[in-house]
Amino acid sequence: MTSTKLLNLLARMPLPLLHLCAYAIGWLLWLIPNKKRRITYINLRLCLPELGSLQRHNIARLSLIHEAQTLFEIPAILSLSHARLQTLVREVVGLEHLQQGMQNGRGVILAIPHLGNWELIGLYASALYPMTNLYRPQHRSPALDDFIRNGRQRFNARLVPTDTSGVRALYKALDNNELIAILPDQNPGKGSGVFAPFFGHQANTMVLLSRLAQRNHATVLFSFTERLRWGRGFRMHFVPAGDALYDTDKQRSAHALNQGLEQCILQAPTQYWWSYKRFKIRPAGEDSPYQ
Repeated sequence: MTSTKLLNLLARMPLPLLHLCAYAIGWLLWLIPNKKRRITYINLRLCLPELGSLQRHNIARLSLIHEAQTLFEIPAILSLSHARLQTLVREVVGLEHLQQGMQNGRGVILAIPHLGNWELIGLYASALYPMTNLYRPQHRSPALDDFIRNGRQRFNARLVPTDTSGVRALYKALDNNELIAILPDQNPGKGSGVFAPFFGHQANTMVLLSRLAQRNHATVLFSFTERLRWGRGFRMHFVPAGDALYDTDKQRSAHALNQGLEQCILQAPTQYWWSYKRFKIRPAGEDSPYQ
């Protein structure tokens, strides 16, 4: 089956059936030794050491299931009509913060961790306000690239490249009182960030979000979408960032960014992307925990 046919098949499947298929895949990822399971356990031991082994086993199992469900959901979510999208978002917590941020006239930055289904936030928000997002093209699969581009831009979003021209487009969007979205829990690359505590361990943390916020004191909101059980839909959250994130000191701002991420993750730890090598890049003299 070609990638295009698979994407179209998944896009037409009802959400409960997608979740059931992904549930089985997630169980296998937890039962059978593999790279994702190994990284998940390493991260849980580092980030949640206060938990007992049984609790970590439970979070590891559920997080791998949720990761599989996210991947299975994306083709369907990127194909949904606006009306269907609205029915899937069962509750929005903190929508008033998004509305107030746009009324302030300085643009809004959505800091979206890999928690629950992050694709849904861009679609929901861009249906409300103009939005600009960074995007790295899928050069290996033109069909997949077209599918993602068309899906993400089908309401009122614009994708820009992950280079200096794209960053300039983000600044311009904020100047025009628009929305932009950043995934702040990824490694920005060696030498591109600063080290700041994340669950008690130094993590290479981006500085781009803070620089964007400081330009004209744009409103920063942490946002994540919590998956409800049995394919019933999602609960979306918009949470204001603390003042420390706007600090011109890179270390203090990065620390505040990671603290905000931690607070979001702890609201739904089983739905976080624990299989990502968040601590791969280390300060000088430290070895990677994933070796």
